[in-house]
Amino acid sequence: MENRIRVALAQLNCLVGDIGGNVDRVIKAAQQARSEYSADLVLCPELALSGYPPEDLLLHRGFRRQIDAGLKRIAEASAEIGIVLGYPEYSGTQIYNSAALFERGAMQVNHRKACLPNYKVFDEKRYFEAGAQPTVVQFRGFRVGMLICEDIWELEPAQLARGMGAELLVVINASPFELRKQAQREAVVAARVRDVGIPLAYLNLVGGQDELVFDGNSFVMDASGTVVLRMEAFTEQLASVDFVRRGDLVVPEVAAGALVPLLDDTASAYQALVIGVRDYVTKHGFSGVVMGLSGGIDSALTLAIAVDALGPKQVHAVMMPTRYTADMSLEDAAAEARLLGITYSVIPIEGMFKATLDALRDEFTGRNVDTSEENIQSRCRMLVLMGISNKTGKMLLTTGNKSEMAVGYATLYGDMAGGFAPIKDCSKMLVYRLSNYRNGIAPVIPQRVIDRPPSAELRPDQKDSDSLPPYEVLDAILEAFIEEDLSVDEICARGFDRAVVGRILDLVKRNEYKRRQAPPGVRVSRRAFGRDWRYPITSGYKR
Repeated sequence: MENRIRVALAQLNCLVGDIGGNVDRVIKAAQQARSEYSADLVLCPELALSGYPPEDLLLHRGFRRQIDAGLKRIAEASAEIGIVLGYPEYSGTQIYNSAALFERGAMQVNHRKACLPNYKVFDEKRYFEAGAQPTVVQFRGFRVGMLICEDIWELEPAQLARGMGAELLVVINASPFELRKQAQREAVVAARVRDVGIPLAYLNLVGGQDELVFDGNSFVMDASGTVVLRMEAFTEQLASVDFVRRGDLVVPEVAAGALVPLLDDTASAYQALVIGVRDYVTKHGFSGVVMGLSGGIDSALTLAIAVDALGPKQVHAVMMPTRYTADMSLEDAAAEARLLGITYSVIPIEGMFKATLDALRDEFTGRNVDTSEENIQSRCRMLVLMGISNKTGKMLLTTGNKSEMAVGYATLYGDMAGGFAPIKDCSKMLVYRLSNYRNGIAPVIPQRVIDRPPSAELRPDQKDSDSLPPYEVLDAILEAFIEEDLSVDEICARGFDRAVVGRILDLVKRNEYKRRQAPPGVRVSRRAFGRDWRYPITSGYKR
């Protein structure tokens, strides 16, 4: 009789801290894997029991008690199917990022993550102790090597597992999305698989958690490093694979059509933004969102994302014109609202603006008109939007992009005010690509919104180009500095004017105090402002 095991991959969307709910998700997936797929083993994501990343919740005694209670429920659910579950393991005063195999109603074996990432968005060494080596367990006639996320990014754990007799690797992960990350994952993992010559199942978390989005994209590779199964991106899903022994080889067998194609950069970024907004709003229990709609491209894209994430009935957009608002802005904002079927209000703020200027007349006497007057308009809009947010219980979305946030082209306590910033990690050029992508699905952003020169419309005939270099230049300089950590000399070597580079980097430095007060937003780049970016507010560093 042919020796085989059927492994189910449960690509779950877990909620940090919701231990009872996460247990329910795992048990439901295990029951479905058994009843619909006749699976012998189901894989669940890294730290699925606590959600990822649990951060300082790990330090609460009550949290530990709930983890213990959750593990007992998982054990009881493993009577008919093996369950590999990621969870925080408490051992005396130490905590481990662990994966346990439950079978026949009990925990059979436990693996402690050996390689703890402490870079970019990861700070696992703050909380966890490192395990010593891989774990290899006998399961249904197969020797299975258990690894957790970063373990597969290093060479040694997979080699050690193979040396301990593993003929199949299972890796559970909470690997966050960034542009081009899936191709990188598959390349790294394929190199490990080819090195040890055994097949692998890679199961990843899915869903939004604060700034992070986990994209799923779980996959299975054969012993040559070829992907034979790839699951949907940004979607909860259950899939199965048979591992079959043929002589000395273990071979994965999957159903036809199991290899979902990779999304391109723009499509993956857009889907990440949608699930990031959906999960942030719904996991916080908000009834919907409210946002300002200006007639510009940033708010138009944010509106489309919000509607795709939550549905039109949960989105309320407000146009707040002043003396500087162009007729085309009014027309285009109304068209966007009509195309997307949302609740739409027009609330002029000219009276508020004038009243504020009148109140400040004595203080401003003898001083030239400058950005002070511009910022007052933005802060008047914040009063309107926050009033609606408070009264209706809807979360306020901000609409600023990464290029603006980098150089401070945003008003503190004005257009920066809000609960969540969907496109704060999207450069202006990415905003254009995302807008064209969304219109390719269905036209919801008027073409002239995309084509017209961007403007904040806070003074007569204002253009972004009055204060900033063209976005093609600005974004390239910012990417080189923020994401690649290049010096002024290295950036200038790419053909950029030294004076322009110096001015832009000075703006980035001077505006850190603003970014620290900005709401969280979806991370899509290699380095986002937020947990990815730790730049001092007070600094004497000279470029």
